[in-house]
Amino acid sequence: MCGITGFWTSRPFGKEKSSAIGLAMAERIAHRGPDGSGLWTNDDGSVALAHRRLAIVDLSAAGHQPMRSHSGRYELIFNGEIYNHLELRSELPFFGWRGHSDTETLLAGFDHWGIEETLRRTVGMFAIALWDRELRRLTLVRDRMGEKPLYYGRVGENLLFASELKAMRAFPGFGPEIDRDAVSLLLRYGYIPAPFSIFKGVRKLPAGTLAHLNSPTAEPVPQSYWSLREVVERGQQNQLDCNDDEAIDRVEACLSEAISLQRVADVPLGAFLSGGIDSSTIVALMQAQSRARVRTFSIGFDDPTLNEAEHAKAVAAHLGTEHTELYVSGQQALDLVPKIPLLYCEPFADSSQIPTVLVSQIARRHVTVALSGDAGDELYGGYTRYATVSQAWSSIARLPRPLRRPAGLAASVVGAALGNATSGLAELQAFSGRGDGTALVCERARKLGEKLQMDSPEEFYRFHMSLIPFPDRCTIRASDPVSALNSQSDWPVQALLDERMMYLDQVSYLPDDILTKVDRAAMSASLETRVPMLDHRVVEQAWQLPMHLKRRGNVTKWVLRQVLYKHVPSDLIDRPKQGFSVPLSAWLRGPLREWAEDLLNPSTIRAQGLLNPGEVQRIWRDQISGRWERKYQLWNILMLQAWLAENSVAPHSAPIVRVDADVVV
Repeated sequence: MCGITGFWTSRPFGKEKSSAIGLAMAERIAHRGPDGSGLWTNDDGSVALAHRRLAIVDLSAAGHQPMRSHSGRYELIFNGEIYNHLELRSELPFFGWRGHSDTETLLAGFDHWGIEETLRRTVGMFAIALWDRELRRLTLVRDRMGEKPLYYGRVGENLLFASELKAMRAFPGFGPEIDRDAVSLLLRYGYIPAPFSIFKGVRKLPAGTLAHLNSPTAEPVPQSYWSLREVVERGQQNQLDCNDDEAIDRVEACLSEAISLQRVADVPLGAFLSGGIDSSTIVALMQAQSRARVRTFSIGFDDPTLNEAEHAKAVAAHLGTEHTELYVSGQQALDLVPKIPLLYCEPFADSSQIPTVLVSQIARRHVTVALSGDAGDELYGGYTRYATVSQAWSSIARLPRPLRRPAGLAASVVGAALGNATSGLAELQAFSGRGDGTALVCERARKLGEKLQMDSPEEFYRFHMSLIPFPDRCTIRASDPVSALNSQSDWPVQALLDERMMYLDQVSYLPDDILTKVDRAAMSASLETRVPMLDHRVVEQAWQLPMHLKRRGNVTKWVLRQVLYKHVPSDLIDRPKQGFSVPLSAWLRGPLREWAEDLLNPSTIRAQGLLNPGEVQRIWRDQISGRWERKYQLWNILMLQAWLAENSVAPHSAPIVRVDADVVV
């Protein structure tokens, strides 16, 4: 795992100055690669590729980056792992290897097969920047499912790219405007979906795409080399025709192969273990392959309502892993909150980021690589919301469309009006602890009315996933841009509603929330994480499984459970899903109240010009009074405000400084 960054300028300013800028950019992401740094610039300094190394495979100098291909044509920096690179080596007509790094294998593949064919042959996670001397072309690449991040953008006539936005901010003159539409997306989802970023003009390269650039002023046009939509549609047309036992064996074999490849490392390796289905399955299959005891890690909380460490401990004891757990107090978790904006390079509001950071810090004390069970819910239908939304939409769809919208509008208006009329009484009742449920009834009426106005099941699901369903009430001069979540033309055809929801999660919630959360949390501790369920062959197989193998009655992830039951007794696993959560409501009304009130100061918000201070204060009063639960809405706003404050970012555009000015490093 590493960090990459660089630039391409149309106004070369010399090798020495380019080197200073490139090294300064790389230094901003040193946490992604504490084991060394590398830099390459071309003769006139118009191109710079910088790298921070976390040595995992081939710890010698032969694995150092940037790395040049044997032909001399390509210069490469690369963040990630190519798990099948030794297999690729055996297929290449080349014998003059300098070392055993996957970087060298990639370059040999580019020389022999070309870029796109090499990418199609790989099994791995990666973000790549490749300079082609022959064509004077820069190519940016991101892995199929978006495990590794890659941003790109321009300052004037200069193209910049980086694993994290922090690196771009070291480039002279980088001072972009906050993207108001991205703020709207953040408030709605709690994350900013690709291709958008918090900065106007800076984008995330979408998963499964590459972009060829023939000049630094050319507009990058990402093109797919692997399409999840096509995978879904092929899977629908070629579903596995087998009985339950055969399906279970096939899923186990596919996952086992992925885990076997991902266990390869020249440094200590372990796994996260929460005691849930997904992480327990990964650990069980790891231990089945290993003669040594697998290192596993979990975090426990003093609050028994949040603590899953005992479940993880029981699973670890059954499997015989070498288990490490650390119990943290509520205060230790609280102490991390103000540091969150330093760890995430743009505003990010999934509150499970807090325990994820803590467990990453624990694991890094013992290992350099940790496997995780992420993606099980998205691939195998684990979220209960899939069934909930399907059932709710089926009920709503029975009402003729011409009647739904006016009925919904009426319910919304009545619910909101009654809520406003009784707000004083509701607040008094909330403070006295004698609530009669008036506020709850009004809130439910309003939400039902809003749901009745949805025109399609996908729109209904988007509303269900929206923490702030109408962010325009909070934001100023912002709108929801087109993304994977509302671009119906990009959705797969002939899929069931449950499957369409799973697809939407896999192209947005998974890469932009779950994987972003884990990448930044782990890399802040210089820990590499690997996700066996995102081996693209596992993903492709999952889309060939009929829905009855994923959800059977009220049982979610049915086939994955059966794999796990072959290794762990069901009574250690079958319990209500708890999740990696923190007590936001109690924190916001208690120890975080002063911190929150400071960030939500109406004068500050008014001066920023991004949010409506009146609406923000209304949401805050609802939460503090206990009238309505607004913890997730508030957390989205607070993470934006905390990030703006910590990063000293102005919401309006800053003047662009000439990039050929003197550079102070």
